[in-house]
Amino acid sequence: MDGVGRIIETEACVAEGAAWLAGAEPRFAEALRRTGPLTLRRRPDGFAALLSAIVSQQVSVAAASAIWGRLEAGGLTEPQAILAAEESALRAAGLSRQKVRYARALAGAGLDYAALRAAPTEAVVAELVALPGIGRWTAEIYAMFSLGRADVFAPADLALQESARALFSLPERPREAALRRMAEAWSPWRAVAARLLWAYYRVDRGREGIR
Repeated sequence: MDGVGRIIETEACVAEGAAWLAGAEPRFAEALRRTGPLTLRRRPDGFAALLSAIVSQQVSVAAASAIWGRLEAGGLTEPQAILAAEESALRAAGLSRQKVRYARALAGAGLDYAALRAAPTEAVVAELVALPGIGRWTAEIYAMFSLGRADVFAPADLALQESARALFSLPERPREAALRRMAEAWSPWRAVAARLLWAYYRVDRGREGIR
């Protein structure tokens, strides 16, 4: 499918991409020696995956996990439940007033999630960022983990920026545009490069960079 490219479906796919990156960039080879094999990190696609990404925006991994746990416990991970819920219930689960608005906009958008699976990556990103509360980072995370796109990167991610700074001995943390340019050299396995940088962040900083 034109514009879709390789789909990461198994850990063997991730290992193939990691081997390619290690061969292309010695620093990635060193990072892999520290991190060990990378995990698949595939998630189901659909409403819950995007809602989870909204929950994760601008909060720590631990906070996002706690909020998501409360939403799951309250049965608030389906569009109909979000639309029917009182704002107070969503706020009690941990959503900010702004994220309540974003969640309701997503629930009412009627996205064709099956069609997104076959759409070119840039078309996926364009459709998602048209919704309130979904920026390019959220759209790229969805394409990477829920749709399995192998050549997607999320350079606005702070953990990726900090990991790249440490691994490549940069004088300062690269901004989104600079990291996007830097990641062009990692095509066609930019999503695996992201997995490796998150794994390196975890071993280098002792913290999770993404839920």
